[in-house]
Amino acid sequence: MAEIRLDQLAHSYAASPQQPSDYALRRIDHVWEQGGAYALLGPSGCGKSTLLNIISGLLEPSQGRVMFDGESVNALSPQQRNIAQVFQFPVIYDTMTVHDNLAFPLRNQRQPAAKIAERVQEVAEALEISHLLQRKARNLTADEKQKVSMGRGLVRDDVAAILFDEPLTVIDPQLKWRLRRKLKQIHERFNITMVYVTHDQLEASTFADKIAVMYDGQIVQFGTPRELFENPAHTFVGYFIGSPGMNLFEVELTADGVCLAGADLRLSPAVHQALEAHAGQRLTLGIRPEFVQLVEPAESSLRATLDLVQDLGTYKVLDLQLGMTNKSPIKARIEEDQTVPESEVGLLFPERWTRFYADDYLVEMNDGQDSQQ
Repeated sequence: MAEIRLDQLAHSYAASPQQPSDYALRRIDHVWEQGGAYALLGPSGCGKSTLLNIISGLLEPSQGRVMFDGESVNALSPQQRNIAQVFQFPVIYDTMTVHDNLAFPLRNQRQPAAKIAERVQEVAEALEISHLLQRKARNLTADEKQKVSMGRGLVRDDVAAILFDEPLTVIDPQLKWRLRRKLKQIHERFNITMVYVTHDQLEASTFADKIAVMYDGQIVQFGTPRELFENPAHTFVGYFIGSPGMNLFEVELTADGVCLAGADLRLSPAVHQALEAHAGQRLTLGIRPEFVQLVEPAESSLRATLDLVQDLGTYKVLDLQLGMTNKSPIKARIEEDQTVPESEVGLLFPERWTRFYADDYLVEMNDGQDSQQ
């Protein structure tokens, strides 16, 4: 097991990168502590797989260092780095039995036969594939093959870390939740540093203790699932995390608050003072649908009209149109038994759950509750 540190890491596939857009990975400084269960979350094309391949040694970074336990490993091969990597599609030997697939990494290390048998049985039991040990790998289902592929990474007890590159892509959706739970149990049992790459926020949240969210080649926030939901440090995190994502609106600063869709929203002096420090920047108001409050039109200067109701069983999502002229869409989430407005409705944004962003980064409040990166 190892601490993995990224020191001013950047990578470009261009021969002579000249500008930030030439980089697949922009400058990253980040630490994954030893023995932790982490997720690397982001949309396709944000740089997740590039970063994973640099950590494992399959790709050499253009700039910066990858460090294991304080030592640079840039010059080391994947084998020398002692990293196990599980890919989207199972990497196993079809002509071998499941037992021999699991034993193969240990035999390459010339481990004693008794230790190999013990370790193979332990990992097979953890993955619930003990009954498959004598079966040829080519006769397995897709999810069974991926379990074997995971087992090949877990069977060695000397690996620095295990990297999972969207390992459940080929798995039937009904079986994904079982494998996610199993991976979490395995991490708790073996205490191995694990980094799980995915574009699925549910996979990330159910597996990881902390999640690194990637956007446009950068890690824009690193935190627990609750921190990402309640206090997104970047507008992309607010939009990407949650279902539906955060409502985001550009606003203009006024004498005692902000103007949104033609309505003046008054703010506390502390919040207003914090925003004044960013008066020259693009200001964005963010609030999650869960925290939008519906009131009678006369109770709020901010009004909206109902456009669509999505009944999702245990709750409803309302699509509303904000404002009277230049309308903006806004979503509100309400309980299943809550009354749906017939047409016009007033909206309130509790200050506790309202976030403000300057050029997409969270504005620091004077009480220190929020932070600007």
